[in-house]
Parts: sequence; structure tokens; C-alpha cells
Amino acid sequence: MADRTSIDSLGGDPRLLDVTPRSLPDVPGLPGGAPGDGPASSGDSDETPGVVQSWRHRFSNAGPYVLLTVGGALSAVSADALMTLGERYVAVVLVVAALALQVWWSADGRRRVARGPADRLYYLLRWVVAFVLTWCNPLFGVYALLGYYDVDMLLPRHLVRPALFATAITMAGSNAGGLPPAEGMHWLAFVVLLALHSGLALGFDHMGVKEAEHTAAKAAAMAELRRANARLAQALQENAGLHAQLLLQAREAGVADERARLAAEIHDTLAQGLTGIITQLQAAADSADAAATRDHIERASTLARHSLGEARRSVQDLGPGQLEHDPLPTALEKIVAAWSAETGVRGEFTVTGAVEPLHDEVEVALLRIAQEALANVGRHACARRAGVTLSYMDDEVSLDVRDDGRGFDPCNLPARGHTGGFGLGGMRARAERVAGTMDIESEPGLGTALSARVPLVRHE
Repeated sequence: MADRTSIDSLGGDPRLLDVTPRSLPDVPGLPGGAPGDGPASSGDSDETPGVVQSWRHRFSNAGPYVLLTVGGALSAVSADALMTLGERYVAVVLVVAALALQVWWSADGRRRVARGPADRLYYLLRWVVAFVLTWCNPLFGVYALLGYYDVDMLLPRHLVRPALFATAITMAGSNAGGLPPAEGMHWLAFVVLLALHSGLALGFDHMGVKEAEHTAAKAAAMAELRRANARLAQALQENAGLHAQLLLQAREAGVADERARLAAEIHDTLAQGLTGIITQLQAAADSADAAATRDHIERASTLARHSLGEARRSVQDLGPGQLEHDPLPTALEKIVAAWSAETGVRGEFTVTGAVEPLHDEVEVALLRIAQEALANVGRHACARRAGVTLSYMDDEVSLDVRDDGRGFDPCNLPARGHTGGFGLGGMRARAERVAGTMDIESEPGLGTALSARVPLVRHE
């Protein structure tokens, strides 16, 4: 090998010559999104991945030829100062071999499997050629730079860092003035440059891996977010369907409840009023006494007016007229007295416990139950006496209606027909509507006892 000190004629100390590109942080070859390689690079945020990949593809095809040409030209210019005759012959042979290797690689590229055995062989042969060329002339380090660029494209992950370190050896020898180091200061420069090259290469590789992991985690998070958004959109659609279904069911329930309310009100007011009118008119028709006839007609007229008022109140969903001005005990007492006068059956009303104002719905339910129970006694019981008891207790109110009539079998009730049978079911439905219960005790010939129990809900 020629005397390395003669290179002073080139205008500088080759041991201090740095042919490493100033943009080393951006040199590709750092796998998994190294700087300069697609979206993992913080320096290429203004480039799309497609543009970066296209640039890398073009450079991988033309770059080796360009760098080999530049390295060969620099070596030819400095051959007299840096190379012996034998090194020149070796360099020429290796340049031809490197060119042939690159031509083979470019021609066979479409048939290769990414990071396959051929990729590894190509990288190894090229490194060996670059190492020997740099041994012959340190300026061939320009060609050795390829080892930094495409290591991630050619080698699997576990071979990347050893390959980077091997390239760092070549580059450190080139920057230190050639291989092998000739003296103590030369060795010191080689070791320092090797540490610098390997530290930078491995450091940037580590940052590239971390950046790639961060990018992959971000992509996974975005994918999960998209899936969550899709599930949320589907849930919103399902909720919209359920909401529409609930609205329809609520409307149907409201219609059914209003029908049930009107049916109960008609039965408890209009039907009973019409029954009373028919009874009074029939009595007037059968009576031979003019005064009695007028009395029956007056009662029928009064019942008709009362029934008309109750019908209007039912349509307007107002409470019974009896409760408009009187509390529940007073209204029940008046109802029992009027019923007794109308039917001729002795009626008694009793209140027990401390009287308290109840919620409107509770009072209406108890009043209607009492009316229906008395109407049933008057129509079916053939009783001589009936009693109504309203009992206020700690947490509930009880309404009991008893008679000494002919009774019936509660377990063998006749089927409901167009002539009646609505009363018992209607009374039970009214009690259940305010969270109450209704029980009936009766035996043929022993009278009937009806008991309705509802929660004591005070008027607010």
C-alpha cells in the first residue's frame, strides 16, 4: 500500500476527511419507518407515503450506479497518492464486479421475494466489495454508504443492527484515512469514528423503531376508533328504532288506558244513571197516583241531568262531581243516603281512623268502587240492609261494603255478557290502577262482603 502521508498533496488529511452525508439522520436504512422513510419520519411530514416510496424506488435502482461512479471517479483522481499498482488492479476488478452485481440485481428484482435469501446475499456481497474497495482507497466510502440506505429493505429485523455496525466499520476506516490503521493516532481516529458512526446508525435505528411502534400504535388506535364509531352508529340506529317502537307502544298503551277509563266511567255513571232513569220511568208508568208519578218523573229528570254532567266530566277527565265540593267521607255518606232512598234498602255508612285528604286518583277509585258495589247490591242482592265502612289506617285505606242479601259463589261467576258482568272486573281494575287490591267473600244465602284496600297516598 502506498505511503498515506503523500495524500497531503490533495489539500487535506484523509484521516480527517468526512465523506458521510450531512443528512445522516435522514439516511434510510433504519427499518420500520426510519427517518426519511415514509410516514414514520418526522422530517417528511409534508410528503405522502406514496411520494417517499416512489423516491426510494427510483434511488434503489439508480443510486448504486451513481455512488459507484462517484467513488470510482474520486479514487481514480487520487490513485497516484493513495493506491499501489496492485490495489489499482484489485479496485478495477471489484468495480467491474460491483457493476455486474448491480446489473444482476436490477434485472432480477421483480422476481425476488422481499427480504429473502437473495436479498441477504446481495447485501453481503456488496458490503464485502465496498469494504475491500475502501481498503484499497478510502474514497470508495462513498459507495459503502449504500449499506446505511437500504438495510431495512434487504435484511430481516434481527440482521439490521449487525449490518449497520459492519457498514459503520467500513465508513470509520474511510473517514480515518483508510484500512488498516497504520499507527497509534490512526487507530485512535478509527476507534472514535467507529464509535461515532455506530452510535449514530444504531441510535437512529432505535429511534426509527420507536417511531414505527408509535405509528403502529396510533394506527391501531385509529382503527379501533373507527370500529367504535361504527358500533356507535349502529347502536344509534338501533336506539332510534327502539325509540320509535317505544313511542308506538306508549301511544297504544295510552289509547288502551283511555279506552279502559272511558269504559269504566260510562259503566259507573251513564249506565247506572240510565238504569235509574228506566227504573223511575217504569215506576211512573205503573203508578196510578198522579203525585207519585210526578215524583218518579222528577227523579228520572234529576238522574238524567246528573248523568249528563257526569258524562261531560268523564270526557274532560275531571273527577266525580260528588268530590268537587265534599271530602271523600261526606261524598260517600251522601251516596249511601241517596242510594238507600232510591232502592228502599237500609243503608249505613261508617268512618274509622283519622280522616286524611287523599290523592285525587285514590279518592276517585274508592268512590267509584263504592258506587258500583251499591249498584250491584241494589240490582242483584235482594238485601234488606247494607253497610259501607271507610277505614283510615297507618299506610292504607280500606273500603268495605257488606249486605245481607242472597249472596253468590265467587268461584262460579257467570260469563260476562251484554247485559252485565262488568262491575266486579271494573272495581278490581280500579283498585289495581292505584296499586290496591280487592277481595270478595260471599256464599249463597249468606250475603256478600267486598273489601278494597289501597295505599294511603296523601293529597299534595
